[in-house]
Amino acid sequence: MPRTIIGLNDAKAVKRYSAFLAVDTAKIGYFSKKFMGRGENASTPIQMLSQLESDAGEQITFDLSMQMKMQPVEGDDTLEGQEEDLRFYTSQVYIDQMRGGVNTGGRMTRKRTMHNLRDIARRRQSEWWARLFDELFFMYLGGYTPGAATGFQNSGFIFPNTYTGFANNTITAPDIQHVMYGDGTTGAVVALATSKAALTTAGKMGRSLVERAAVKAMTQGGGAEEIPQLQPIMIDGEEHFVLLMHTYAAYDLRVETGTGGWTDIQKAAAAAEGKNNPIFKGGLGMINNVVLHMHKNVLRFTDYGAGSNVAAARNLFLGEQAAICAFGSPGTNLRFDWYETTRDNGNQVVITSSSIFGVTKTRFNSKDYGLLSIDTAAADPG
Repeated sequence: MPRTIIGLNDAKAVKRYSAFLAVDTAKIGYFSKKFMGRGENASTPIQMLSQLESDAGEQITFDLSMQMKMQPVEGDDTLEGQEEDLRFYTSQVYIDQMRGGVNTGGRMTRKRTMHNLRDIARRRQSEWWARLFDELFFMYLGGYTPGAATGFQNSGFIFPNTYTGFANNTITAPDIQHVMYGDGTTGAVVALATSKAALTTAGKMGRSLVERAAVKAMTQGGGAEEIPQLQPIMIDGEEHFVLLMHTYAAYDLRVETGTGGWTDIQKAAAAAEGKNNPIFKGGLGMINNVVLHMHKNVLRFTDYGAGSNVAAARNLFLGEQAAICAFGSPGTNLRFDWYETTRDNGNQVVITSSSIFGVTKTRFNSKDYGLLSIDTAAADPG
């Protein structure tokens, strides 16, 4: 009986599975399906730059033009020589190649199963790539690699504890103007924690902390300050921010607000003008136009507090362009490449996928841009 066979590295298979891999990864990835937009004008926490998908190079450089701060010249006073220079701060993202692969086994392994091992390999690698990208975003946005502190507690990451970053993009801790700490407010104002060592077990995520973060985001920087202003995410003409909490911190917020208060938080998101935007999908609710999300891979630690024994989480308060992701074409005009080969005299089929890309937290003038880090006490409630 005649039948069509697409052999190893057939051009049709390469293009088809490369495209499927890209689509699957984007659908599965947490950041890619909720918080990523294409191009410099995308009003999203993660901006995807495409300049290197068709052009040669390993680096994209992008600038921030600072606001003018000169005092105006009045009346007939001379302006000449007092004009202000345009000031730019520069950041960049580098790209490099990452690869992964699946060995589908020998001829008899493939003979014993009715599964299409090529399709299964694609699905497993799609999941692997999505997980890989998400972990990189959490590490870069959180400003900690697993090996950077003995108290790092996220388990199950693909990357080892010794990992320090990818493609010459340095993982950097938040600067002092862009980090906040849980204040322990439970109805009465208490002294605010101002450092990792000052955080206590009472410094959990709470509504007052979300409100404080929103105020800080809307007022800090800009004007004559040398601090880049955190830009809100524009959704249907309204300004929003995103608070991405660890699951434990989200629990603390729900418990603190109580049943009635949490219901109001959920209603606020349901009634928002942009409720159909991907940023609202899967959200927990909204406080003061801050859309609430949670994820178990938000970075956690065990070494906060004066005794280095307070469990904590680094929650992410996100505006526009908190991080950058850039892709370079691997030669197929797609973001992923698909390669199949045989081993053991043709007995085993190995499928390899690769991507050329880079991820980095956006920083200008040595300060975070589009991001506040909110460190709170966050213990397992179980």
